[in-house]
Amino acid sequence: MICLPRSLACALAAAALLSGCASLSQSPLTSWIASIPPPSFAWLTGSSGKPGPLPVPKGGASARVDWQASVGKAGAGFAPAVTPNAVYAAAGDGTLTRLDPASGRAAWRINAGHRLSAGPGADASIVAVGTDQGLVLAFDPDGKALWNAHVSSEVIAPPSVSDNMVIVFSGDGRIYGLAAADGKTVWVDPRPIPSLTIRNAAGGVVSRGGVFVGTAGGQLLAIAGQTGAIGWTGTVAVPKGATELERIADVTSLPFVDQAEACAAAFQGRVACFDVVRGTLLWTRDISTLAGITGDAKRIYVVDDKGAVQALDRSNGASVWTQDVLAKRHLGAPQIVGDDLGIVDVEGYLHLLSRDDGSYLGRLATDGSAATAQPSQFGGGILWQSTNGNVYAVSAH
Repeated sequence: MICLPRSLACALAAAALLSGCASLSQSPLTSWIASIPPPSFAWLTGSSGKPGPLPVPKGGASARVDWQASVGKAGAGFAPAVTPNAVYAAAGDGTLTRLDPASGRAAWRINAGHRLSAGPGADASIVAVGTDQGLVLAFDPDGKALWNAHVSSEVIAPPSVSDNMVIVFSGDGRIYGLAAADGKTVWVDPRPIPSLTIRNAAGGVVSRGGVFVGTAGGQLLAIAGQTGAIGWTGTVAVPKGATELERIADVTSLPFVDQAEACAAAFQGRVACFDVVRGTLLWTRDISTLAGITGDAKRIYVVDDKGAVQALDRSNGASVWTQDVLAKRHLGAPQIVGDDLGIVDVEGYLHLLSRDDGSYLGRLATDGSAATAQPSQFGGGILWQSTNGNVYAVSAH
């Protein structure tokens, strides 16, 4: 079948048909799950699809690479883990590397002994990665193996590590709380998933003793990390439509969480913000996204499914500005970088936009490949891993 999709829905339908509605990973533990792979852009636009031309920046800001390090090729499900004394990065071939956060130099590099599907997650005492066979592997900060544990299916996102717990996200929708000391299962959230979903490799955000994670079906969960108790459940989007394809309304990106609010966005759904403690819905805005969101004290920023970057007022969700000059560049998720907003595109360019009015300020070229995940804030700049296997620490000026 040849299909030149005229809409994202057509691209999704083609992907579902070509994959037989099965997980792209073809793991024996997850091959029965109807799942659409994450937006790698080749499957959205076709193998001949090319990003649009680079726009001309207005100037006013520039970015520089403070350091970079080669760590091995990876894809969705991988993102560097940052602790006060280390940056950890993993690759699909099993390589796990500890980097010095000041210089990017490798303190050590080991092989986990298995091909990896996700990771790492880390805190000051433990580093955890996962495989497509449902194996979770834990190491100490010196790279010494601590324990391994099994979950019910493929590990699809970086584990979240906090308060002596390792939170693991499984491809069958289950969320596991494992004891950091020995890997024993403390709790399981057996969350059902719809019959057709978009593969979610984002994972969760640890804050205030809880784990905030978006789900297939359009919910945002606040889970107590120690016990697995659900603090609250917020509805980001409600599935609508006559077909399973039309009813996809999944949260596929990391939520934005601070001391006051927790916000998330869904494909074919909305951006929604909730009170972080009580889960009370504060506001919603009808914007669909596969890429993700971030925020600052004034605004929420989202890359919508048409490639436009939008800024919303945090008090009520009202539109502040929209910038579509990068709409054909296949953008990843946005992140705050210094005084600006940074977004990495499919060719590895970091684009800088003004947070005040969305004007296009400048860009930085890297290795020509997309980021594996949303960049993390890192000091005054940002940090990300490319699919070609490089970790970049970048600041804006």
